[in-house]
Amino acid sequence: MFFFKNLCMRDFRPKEKQIASLLLFLLFSLSFFSCEGETLPIHDLEIKKANGEILFLKAEIAIKEEDQMKGLMFRKSVPDGTAMLFVFDKDKIARFWMKDTPTALSIAYIDYKGEIRDIFDMEPLSLKEVVSTSYVRYALEVRQGWFQEKGIAVGDTISPLF
Repeated sequence: MFFFKNLCMRDFRPKEKQIASLLLFLLFSLSFFSCEGETLPIHDLEIKKANGEILFLKAEIAIKEEDQMKGLMFRKSVPDGTAMLFVFDKDKIARFWMKDTPTALSIAYIDYKGEIRDIFDMEPLSLKEVVSTSYVRYALEVRQGWFQEKGIAVGDTISPLF
């Protein structure tokens, strides 16, 4: 901190001003980009359908509140076979919306045992809340239509969960 205070308070010659400005810009850029580059952990999820068929899905795991608030916002696409799993600290009636999310998504609300309780489609950029019909511990977002295309339905189970 002492270094930055002296750097900002000092009367520089023109060449030194350029170097000091560049140094401050580089330090700011490094701190900004190091935060932006953080990624969520990715885990393989197993989805067991009622007929016994098993499917696999790679999911980013959002546990921290700030990660859950951001979710899949600003993403222009969600590749097939990928998802985001939201892990809540307790069972609750979950509410999601699509503010700042330009990609159409489907969401599955999942109880503490891993059973899918609801599946809903969500519209891009919508402020309309999509609310679970029962208390759930997890929410799983995928590209819209993925659950239907794969024949995944209410009652199917997902593991491992956290």
